[in-house]
Amino acid sequence: MLRLLLIFILFSALSVSGHAQTTAPGDPPAHTAAASANVDAFIRIIENDETRLELINRLRERGGEIAVAPEEASPSLATQVAEYTRQAAEQLSDGTMLAASAATELVGVFSGAGGRLANLQTAFLEIAVVAAVLLAVFFALRALIRWIKTSLARRAIGGSFVVVLVSVVIALVLEWASVGTAWAAGYFTALQAATGELGRMSLSQTLLLNAFLVVETIKAVLRATLQPRDPALRFLPLSDTSAAYWHFWLARLTSLVGYTFLFIAPLLANNVSPALAQALRVLVLFVALVTVIIIVLQNKSAVRTALSARAAEEGGNPLSRSLPLIARYWHVVAIAYAVAIFLVWMVNPTNALPFMLAATAQTVLAIVVASVVIYGVNRFVHGGLHLPQDIRTRLPLLEHRLNAFVPRVMQVVRFLVILCAVLFITQAWALLDFSGWLVSEAGTRVTGAVASAGIIVLIGFAIYIAMSSWVEYRLNPQIGHVATAREKTLLSLFRNAFTIALAVLITMLALAQIGVNIAPLLAGAGVLGLAIGFGAQKFVQDIITGAFIQFENIMNEGDVVQAGGQSGVVEHLTIRSVSIRSADGTLHVIPFSSVDAVSNMMRGFSYHVADIGVAYREDIGEVKEAMGEAFDLLMQTEHKDSIVDALEMQGVTALGDSAVNVRARIKTLPGKHWGAGRAYNEIIKTVFGRRGIELPYPHMTIYMGEDKQGNAPPLHIEGLTPSAPATPTVQANPGTIEPKPA
Repeated sequence: MLRLLLIFILFSALSVSGHAQTTAPGDPPAHTAAASANVDAFIRIIENDETRLELINRLRERGGEIAVAPEEASPSLATQVAEYTRQAAEQLSDGTMLAASAATELVGVFSGAGGRLANLQTAFLEIAVVAAVLLAVFFALRALIRWIKTSLARRAIGGSFVVVLVSVVIALVLEWASVGTAWAAGYFTALQAATGELGRMSLSQTLLLNAFLVVETIKAVLRATLQPRDPALRFLPLSDTSAAYWHFWLARLTSLVGYTFLFIAPLLANNVSPALAQALRVLVLFVALVTVIIIVLQNKSAVRTALSARAAEEGGNPLSRSLPLIARYWHVVAIAYAVAIFLVWMVNPTNALPFMLAATAQTVLAIVVASVVIYGVNRFVHGGLHLPQDIRTRLPLLEHRLNAFVPRVMQVVRFLVILCAVLFITQAWALLDFSGWLVSEAGTRVTGAVASAGIIVLIGFAIYIAMSSWVEYRLNPQIGHVATAREKTLLSLFRNAFTIALAVLITMLALAQIGVNIAPLLAGAGVLGLAIGFGAQKFVQDIITGAFIQFENIMNEGDVVQAGGQSGVVEHLTIRSVSIRSADGTLHVIPFSSVDAVSNMMRGFSYHVADIGVAYREDIGEVKEAMGEAFDLLMQTEHKDSIVDALEMQGVTALGDSAVNVRARIKTLPGKHWGAGRAYNEIIKTVFGRRGIELPYPHMTIYMGEDKQGNAPPLHIEGLTPSAPATPTVQANPGTIEPKPA
């Protein structure tokens, strides 16, 4: 209350002071004296420290606030619609009256009333010479440019994208140059015709030149875009008939509306009557509206078919799924929009129409830019990424990796382009103040966080590509030295571990940038890791055992090992398990917790152990000599490079039931003993056969015993057939049975 009272005192003092200044000099200064007293009292309160402090304390205690008058509530949507409807009805009523007034004005012009016909004739005479020069120069330059564009089109046939783009840009520059040159010639002629030297020009001439510059520039852009006569320079996917059709109608509508609104209507308003000019505008815009409706209805089926085919071709992305709905109702939206433009112009041409036209132009621009970008993205995705031959040689998997990742990136880019286009359109139609939100504190914070998170993800992807390419380069046998099995194993494990660590780190950093508190996530990860450590002991055992196996270099990829009851080639190693491919092609995945022992058959060197069984009757020295001969023959084969030492003869190792075992060893490179052993066995068979050394079949010797004189008892054998069997006789050598004829 004290604050309000203080403000009221100041306001009263100023008001009284101002009122006093307006009184006559002879009036009594009563109000002035009262105001001065109030001001002096307030000054005394402020100058005294105790009273000023007391005033401040009272203001704090009371917490008085200055009452603010409530703002007027904005009108509701229904009120706005009603207001526009009322304005539209009034404008239509005014349009009827305007038509009658325009007819009266037109009759007055031709009757010569008020000299308006003379004014109109004077204006036409002023622009006649300028128009003649303007059109003559323009059409002469168009003929020259027509010849140049034909030459450019011939060169662009079969050319690359860059050649066609440069040709289109040159043609567009020439079109603009022709418009600018003709405009400059008309401007110079207007100045010369006005005074005989460079000086002033009339308003009618200025209207003509400005209208020509604007309208012909738009038509030049249409010609460069549609290229009705030069298909080789046309980027839009249109046939020659469609391009000529759209150029014809768009150019006519541009000329009709542009020259009417920029030249003819202002000329009539200045020289004849504003009512007649406005009636002409209404008539021309109504004709343009009817023309647009006819064009839309003519192309309803064609556009529907094209959009449906495009939807079927693109697939299942969100933009393509919306195309069938657009194809069904696009003509209704187009006609409604054209009618809305006409009604808005009728109701509020000063404010609403410029806003709607500007929003429409921005919408078309956003759609065109987004379509071009999406078209380029689709072409890039379908064409694929091709690296130079040198890079493909050094990094053969890089191109495949990039081509597998690029489509996903392009999907994100396509989504961002569509989102930007939608936001731009909503901003243009004032449906959403996105630019205002961007410059606000919240918008700056959100966009900065999202941009930072996106940059972090891109950097993480670049690091992943660089790391994978480096590992691929180190494992490429065509570049540099050939990687050992140990390097292959460690690099593969490093790539897997680095990828997991990088993904976790990038995810945490990105979440931190967008405002997510990662401290609970880290704490939760620690608790989860502890729970896993207690609950998944086998898993922890797998990891610990695998880590020690890798540290001790027990096995590597490509080794032939026996682990976990399985034997075969190690195909893949992780920190938790080993994948072994057995000889029959079965892949065994063995967790390290089940591996008690590892037998690696490919460390340092290998031995082929040749245990050859020969008959008891063979001479061991001859057998050794034959085995040495077989080794010499082996050294003449392709296996000689795999054998690292001479034949190691170990002699007789066992006296078996049916054979004497003679052992020799062949020392080879790691893993080469299997091939060398198979070849040695083949040669042994050939050498023994040539020397007559028997490789006995398994047999049994029967011993019947002997008496004290050393004679063995006879062995009686009964025949199984009716014929008289041979009666065997037993010789002195026990166990040897010789048949004797009966």
